[in-house]
This record gives sequence, C-alpha cells and structure tokens, in this order.
Amino acid sequence: MRLEKLVGISLEKITPDAVAIKRLLSAAKRNLADAEVEAVSDENRFDAGYKAIMQLANAALQAKGYRTLTSKPGHHMTMIQSLGQSIGLDTRTIIVLDALRKQRHVADYSGDFVPLSAVVECLTEAKELERKVLLWLREQKVIILDDEDLR
Repeated sequence: MRLEKLVGISLEKITPDAVAIKRLLSAAKRNLADAEVEAVSDENRFDAGYKAIMQLANAALQAKGYRTLTSKPGHHMTMIQSLGQSIGLDTRTIIVLDALRKQRHVADYSGDFVPLSAVVECLTEAKELERKVLLWLREQKVIILDDEDLR
C-alpha cells in the first residue's frame, strides 16, 4: 500500500524537518554505541539496537514527509514496513526487521530471554540500515549531511 493511502489510518503528512531528522540519526548512533557495550545484559543490548532501527526508520519516514500516528496500535510495524517505500529497502530485510520487532515485543512483554544470536543479528541489521538510510538521505538531498554524519 502506498504511503499516501495510510494517511489518517496510521500515518500523518508532515513537512520534513532537517533538525528533527538529524536528532533521530544522532540518537540511533548513540543507541548503536550503547548496544555494543558487553557489560550490560543481552536484553538491554538488543533493546538499544532495536531502538536504533526504529529511529532510523522514523528518520527515513519523516524525510519522506510522513510520521506515524503513535496513538494508533502498530506504529513500530508501520515504520518497518514503510522502509520499502521510503528508502526502497528489500522485502527480505523488512521481514528480518519485523522478526526483530516481534522478538522485542516478546522480550518486553513476557520477560523472555534474548539469545546472543538475536543481539548479534539486531546489531548487524541496525548498522546496515544506518548505512542505507544515510546513503539514501545523501542521494535524495532531503537534508545536508556532513562527513561526520556518514561515519
């Protein structure tokens, strides 16, 4: 479904704000760094990596001129699924990111253990998503990124 068709259902139309988008990118970078800290639990590392994925998806969606309606259920799923239309992310990766969303839900709401393999996968996917989002933003010239943003 096209993003325009989701306006009023799970999205709202916005004017892209370069400052807000850069804040999301910076927050994602901090969360990725936090996820690398092995002194904390795997659950917290996974949560930080997942949070980075959400911030990156949100930055891409906002750069495209949309924001999720957080008052409606499913806004995490909407952000992940919108990556296909915002940055052209492939279906296989969207499925993997959605599986990480489900893992996070189970861990948060049932207290289930997060295996190290899920942490590693989450960090790998988050870093790759960061690379793709930054590349897309640079190509689209939605916001001006300096070399430090692209590291």
